[in-house]
Amino acid sequence: MSLTGLAIGCLGGGAMAQALLTGLIKSGIQARNLYASDTRRERLEFLHRELGVHTRESNKDLVKESDVVILAVKPQVVEEVLKETGGIFQPQQTLISIAAGITTQFIESFLAQPVPVVRVMPNTPCLLGAGASALCLGTHAGVRDRERAMAIFSAVGRAVEVPEGLMDAVTGLSGSGPAYMYVILEALADAGVRVGLPRDVALLLSAQTMLGAARMVLETNEHPGRLKNMVTTPGGTAIAGVFALEEGGLRVTLMRAVEEATRRSRELSSGLK
Repeated sequence: MSLTGLAIGCLGGGAMAQALLTGLIKSGIQARNLYASDTRRERLEFLHRELGVHTRESNKDLVKESDVVILAVKPQVVEEVLKETGGIFQPQQTLISIAAGITTQFIESFLAQPVPVVRVMPNTPCLLGAGASALCLGTHAGVRDRERAMAIFSAVGRAVEVPEGLMDAVTGLSGSGPAYMYVILEALADAGVRVGLPRDVALLLSAQTMLGAARMVLETNEHPGRLKNMVTTPGGTAIAGVFALEEGGLRVTLMRAVEEATRRSRELSSGLK
């Protein structure tokens, strides 16, 4: 779906809002069609200076001027912002929330009219256009609203649709996943240093290897197990290393990490409803 001509506004001008606005501009959306509001005047000045987007100190003004509104504030202030703006949203608008743990039902409870709501769980690599985002539709959202959200988040990475009941699992996997990758990456670099490589060389090789492996999965559509088999020759170095990973329980540890993060996301979500 083309976003051309739509006014898109971010309620909140933090890092994720900046990433989305930057991605939209890179995808061809004119800065004159983009808006941001924030309580910090210096933040608004920065966004206007760096990106050329319109800025508004009033959340209500931003909502009135936008066809698509992205709720990009911290979860603990969502209720306050919705109490302020919920009465002025119109059914022809699309409200997209990236506030972690906040359900579509919770958001809809503050809206005076049947406004389409889309909930999205992005992750921090959106800052570099390499994000992984999952979205689900609220009660009144339809094909148009799904396509709008998919277009926005595809501009900063890849996006998929899931049922809302799986959003905590998304948080445990891709939402929290960059942290797991950084731990693995740091460990690989430390291992490189242990076997004699300079620190900067070990880190570069580890990061590029992780990036290359991910691209192989995404761009070849091959199962990671098959790609692993292509590297592990009989009696070779890679299979020796894989054996050490299996012996150390890496698979189970990563699975437990996702499971625990999902459980914690459910706890947090239940406390915010």
